[in-house]
Amino acid sequence: MNEVRSLQTIANEIWTDWKKINYGAEPYLNAMATMQSVQDDYGYDSGKSIVLYFLANATTWRGETARRVKKELNALVK
Repeated sequence: MNEVRSLQTIANEIWTDWKKINYGAEPYLNAMATMQSVQDDYGYDSGKSIVLYFLANATTWRGETARRVKKELNALVK
């Protein structure tokens, strides 16, 4: 995974794959859809915290795509 994808691109993939998005994850996914990177702020929240909050609320999203994308998001916030 050499290319760093924007949060906007990642969010679009999540919207496509996750059919029943958890209500707790949705606001963070909406925020990610407007952001380029974890360095961006969303209101008073850092991009890093938005991604971490999303991950905390995305435990019901499962499957191959979910594993790959969650791994990618975790790498972005390290």
